[in-house]
Amino acid sequence: MVKPAAEVMREAIVAAVIDGVSALRTASGGVPNTLLRDLNAIHPNTTFDDLPQALQASILASVRAAFTRLQKEGYTVLNPDLAPPPRRPQQPQPSGPRGPGGPRGAPRPGQPRRPRPQGKPSR
Repeated sequence: MVKPAAEVMREAIVAAVIDGVSALRTASGGVPNTLLRDLNAIHPNTTFDDLPQALQASILASVRAAFTRLQKEGYTVLNPDLAPPPRRPQQPQPSGPRGPGGPRGAPRPGQPRRPRPQGKPSR
């Protein structure tokens, strides 16, 4: 039975979080203050380069493992360099005549004016 991609990714993310916490513990050397300092240094604006080296290595290994697991489960993981560029949606084409006057307005430039029907006063 094939697992849904969301379930495979959820399992991969949980494993990555557990591996990351273990990497932070290992990097602290068993010193609680160092572990707390490393945890407190992580915030929403933290970049990958700001993370401790052990955590960076753990994240890279988890990403590789997640992609490998997706491929083993039968999902295709595309290389963005080999994938075709995404198609842009086309703008809907108007069905009516174009121009400032529309169907009852002034004629388009370069076209002769129609004569007015008899009996209607001109403005």
